[in-house]
Formats: sequence, C-alpha cells, structure tokens
Amino acid sequence: MTTTPTVRPLTADDLEQSVALGIEAFGAIPDGMPRPTREGFPGPGRLWWGAFDGERLAGRMLRREYHSWWHGQELPTSGIAGVAVSPEERGRGLLRELFRAVLDASVERGDVVSTLYPTAPGIYRSSGYEVVTTLQTVEVPTAELTRVRPPVGVRTRRATAADLPAARALYDVWARAQNGPLTRRGPSFPATDEDVIGDFTGVTLAVDESDAVVGYCSWNRGRGYGPEGRIEVQDLLATTAEGYRALWRLLGSFASVAVRVTVQTSGDDLARSVLPTLSWTAIESHPYMLRLLDVPAAFTALPARARGTVVLRVHQDAVSGTDGSYRLTASEDGVTCERTDPEGDHPTFTPGGLALLWSGAQTCANVRMAGLLTGGTAEDDAVLDAVCAGRPLHVRDYF
Repeated sequence: MTTTPTVRPLTADDLEQSVALGIEAFGAIPDGMPRPTREGFPGPGRLWWGAFDGERLAGRMLRREYHSWWHGQELPTSGIAGVAVSPEERGRGLLRELFRAVLDASVERGDVVSTLYPTAPGIYRSSGYEVVTTLQTVEVPTAELTRVRPPVGVRTRRATAADLPAARALYDVWARAQNGPLTRRGPSFPATDEDVIGDFTGVTLAVDESDAVVGYCSWNRGRGYGPEGRIEVQDLLATTAEGYRALWRLLGSFASVAVRVTVQTSGDDLARSVLPTLSWTAIESHPYMLRLLDVPAAFTALPARARGTVVLRVHQDAVSGTDGSYRLTASEDGVTCERTDPEGDHPTFTPGGLALLWSGAQTCANVRMAGLLTGGTAEDDAVLDAVCAGRPLHVRDYF
C-alpha cells in the first residue's frame, strides 16, 4: 500500500471482496454453512468496516452489537470479530487504522467496553486489549459421570419452547453474578425460543419439587457410538448443587454409547464442584480480550465496595481516546469518575493494564509486575483493588 487507506463501512457492493479476504484469512467456508448474500448483508447487530487501497479491499473488521455483564451491570459492548488483512499489507499499520474507525463508531454508539477473541493476542495488545479470561472446551469421561451422587429433590425433563423463558431467566441469574458473560439480548441474538430448541438434540431442564427450573443443559449428540461417541454440551448451568448433579447424571446416562462429554466453560466452573473425579481436560481454548472505551462510565458502573479517592492516568492508547487523568471517588453512595488535570505522581496504566484491573482479572500488584502500571502509592493500589474486586470472570459465547 503506497497511499493512506480509505476506511469506511462496507456495503453489499463490497461483499465479494470481503468474502474472498475472509477465505484467505480463515479458510474455505465450511460445508453446510451458507455463503453470505447481498440480501442478508450485513446482518442484525453487525457493522463491517473496510480499509481500501483504491478500490481494493485490503483489510476488514466486524463490530457486533452486544451488552455484557460487568460488576452487576449490563454494559454496552463492542464485540470485534472477522478481522482479516491482506497478507501483502500485514505489518503496515492497517489494523490500527481500522480500530480507530471502528472504536470511534463504538464510542459514538455509547459502548463502554470492547471485547474480542484473538487468534494471536500480541496483535491486539497494541490496540489496548488484554486477555482477561479464556473460553474452553473441556472433556470429561462419560462413565465417571455415573458416579455423581444422585440429586435430592431435583429431577430432569426435556424442555420445550414454552420452557425457554425460564431457562433464559436462569442464565440471567447466573450471568449477573459474573464478570464477562454476554446478556444474550438484542439484535445479535435474534433466535426465537423455537429456533433454540431446534438447534440442539436436546435442551434438558433440572427442576425442583415445585417444577421450578434450577438448571439446564443444551446438548448435541455427536456422530458415532462407542470409542468415538460423544455428547457436546454448549451450556451447563445451575443455581443449586442438586441441579448440577441432576444434569451431570443425565449426561452420564449416555456412557454405553458415548465415551466422552465435552462442555463449553471458562474460569473455575462451579459445575465441577460436584464431580467425584479429577478428569477435566481442556481440549480447546479461546482467550478473551477486553479494553475500556469509556473510563468514567466503566468505573461509575462499579458498586460501592470501598471508600477513598484516587487519581489515575491512562497512557499509550494508540487507537481510542482514553489517554488522560481521571479522579475516582468511592463512597457509600457508589463510585464516581471524571476527567481531571492533576499534577504529581499518580497510578499510570496502559489500556491493557487498566482492563486487567477493572475486570477483576488481576490486582494492582500483578499489573505492576507485568509492567502495565507505574507510579502512585500503596494506598492508591488498595483502593483500586477493593473497588474492582468481587466477581469471577466467565464467558460462554464465541463470536
């Protein structure tokens, strides 16, 4: 590329170039997956951006419209996906130009944070992202699930579309208690209750003696039986230990025809706490990266966990406008955060360091060890640690 790229939203007229660039980056479209069409472009909750060298598409990036749970609040979230750059243009700063345009549009929309699943985390650190958790697929021997203690007062039954609102409500209860899960609401989740039921071999509920839903799992019966047979679980969630026991035992009932159960999970999954076995093998991992887009809004969303005032700085933000100083005040009424222009020595974060702290993934001490935080005092660190701590990190949806 010999000229400054033109960065703009893609239109249906750019579809063929975008598909071709995606195939270069990610391989051929899998069998059974429909090829994108002009009529369906760009799709609900999606906005594609492209960087052009003249008329040639040299790079592209997708922004997906989400909300995600952080510190008990639903925060507008810019999900980045589908990133591809022509091999001849890699290493020339094209990705940074795309991020500037896409994140500016995200800030204009009101997004507070941005997240993505990287193929190579180092590429995205220069744009302010840092790994805060990992989506994993784990494998458990089906036979060992038969040893889970029988649940007390809980049974399982197959869900119908009429049960999906109760399952969604249980997901909301679980997700609200974590940092990171998508809300599964809005244009990026257009599936109806009937669609969800049709997407799986089965959706199984765990219900108590009053038929209230205390857990559910959505699963597909993989191909084959015997040594190659497996059950593939997308969601395995419960709000009680008995709910988890009931669901694990149901999956264990496939032991004669499927030797393995695979489950999508993250972090320290409570589902594991009722298993009598140590067998829990990660067979696939997808790191999840985060950056803040609106520092005052992100800190104002925090609950009142501490008391004190800290001035902090953000520097080295190459693609979005978070550089600067902020006064954070935590009181019994909550947390306030506003831009300021102080003098003196204050905690100074890179965007990635701030993401690690704010998400609860790391403490100030560990962020300092990584070289992503300098300056300030031990008292500053204590206030910041207390304000940002409190919830485990979990994700469940790959995009």
